[in-house]
Amino acid sequence: MPRKLLNIELGRISAEEYRALPGAGVAVVLDNVRSAHNVGSAFRSSDAFRVDKVLLCGISAVPPSAEIHKSALGAELSVPFVHYDDTLDAVRALKAEGFVVVSVEQTVDSVKLDDFVPASGVRYAFIFGNEVDGVRQDVVDASDFTLEIPQFGTKHSLNVSVSVGIILWACAAGKKCL
Repeated sequence: MPRKLLNIELGRISAEEYRALPGAGVAVVLDNVRSAHNVGSAFRSSDAFRVDKVLLCGISAVPPSAEIHKSALGAELSVPFVHYDDTLDAVRALKAEGFVVVSVEQTVDSVKLDDFVPASGVRYAFIFGNEVDGVRQDVVDASDFTLEIPQFGTKHSLNVSVSVGIILWACAAGKKCL
């Protein structure tokens, strides 16, 4: 019968070791994500998939925060982050750093996640939007393209923190973004 691994058997690295690793070439951008719990969850997924940095924009909750810490479980201490008052400023900065900027949003010409094949050696910044309004239209307009998670139910909407996990997992699982 399989035995669960103990925490000491997982080979976890420290926050300092995480920050010393070479960049994986992926950034997560949160465009006006109001819920500190969603922000914390995005940090936790970002840590799990070794994202380079998280950019918190507009009204997005920013560490230190007890609510962020509760869902991040300390990942906000390992993943570097920066706050921008406006998401467009973050987009401009990312493009200047050589990132391809991708809004995760449903648009008339979005690329379906299962059709997305990342280019080798390209750094990607994935933008995730507000819990109600999604990614702002002007931010979508400034992006290099949009990426959509196919959905088959009646809602056609996922929690933003779930979307972060899906996109990062897809990149790690054979897509080679990470």
